[in-house]
Amino acid sequence: MAINASMQEKNMTVRTGRKVHWQSLFERGLLYVLLLICVVLTGAPFVYMITGSFKENAEIFSFPLHFLPQVPTLINYQRLLSGADIPFVAQFGNSAIVAISQTLLNLLFSSMVGWGFAKFEFRGKRVLFLILLGSLTIPFQIILVPLFLLMLRINFLDSYLGIIIPGAISAFGVFFMRQNMLSIPSELIDAARIDGASEWGIFWRIGLPLVKGALSVLAVLVFLGSWNDYLWPLIILRSTEKFTYPLGLATLYGLYKIEYGMILAGAFLATLPIIAIFIAGRKQLLNNLTIGAIKG
Repeated sequence: MAINASMQEKNMTVRTGRKVHWQSLFERGLLYVLLLICVVLTGAPFVYMITGSFKENAEIFSFPLHFLPQVPTLINYQRLLSGADIPFVAQFGNSAIVAISQTLLNLLFSSMVGWGFAKFEFRGKRVLFLILLGSLTIPFQIILVPLFLLMLRINFLDSYLGIIIPGAISAFGVFFMRQNMLSIPSELIDAARIDGASEWGIFWRIGLPLVKGALSVLAVLVFLGSWNDYLWPLIILRSTEKFTYPLGLATLYGLYKIEYGMILAGAFLATLPIIAIFIAGRKQLLNNLTIGAIKG
């Protein structure tokens, strides 16, 4: 009787194990299917953008829809890079100048102000920080008109300074850097002061190296925002030769004809710097995606 009970218990354990195993395989398979669907939905427009850039307008609107070009052509890239329709190469360079300048300035000022909020005590600090957080809730469209009038008063219209200066610092950047700099031990800063280091030296030699991960994440976010910005450059810039690439591609929307092939080609070329940045710094970016968690 004892042997039979033991065998039954063993068989039941085996069946339970098999059931758990198949349930785990089913759940994992379902997860993979859902992930595959998300990848397809996310990647299909990007793939169509690439393949559509090698099609003429007639083929883009052909029915039935073909993802791959039936008659591949480079005419869209040739026209775009030749400058016959728009000075795309120059506008691409303008976007790079604006985005890089804005990113460097934002990193400098956001880290400096964030360091002040994180490591210094002064009167009104809490009130100023609450005002800073409150400004995050204000949409850009609300301050667009007064900001435009300010740029008009200081003669920054049709100038890159009118785009770069307003984006040289952001409330989000300050908040992001402040949260990361809170984790730097105050004892380390006190030791540096005892050794005779200046406040600027402490910030430059201790503060910044310890938040390199946060700086890299913030740099990517600021660069992406500036690189793809359309609304503010549209309001500030007047000269075609000073346009950034989003404005240049927008001029291909004509009253009687829209150059979809050239627009897709330009959009694909504009994604290449972003892809290059992600490939070059993917390890550091992925390792620091969770930094900046709110600390007390």
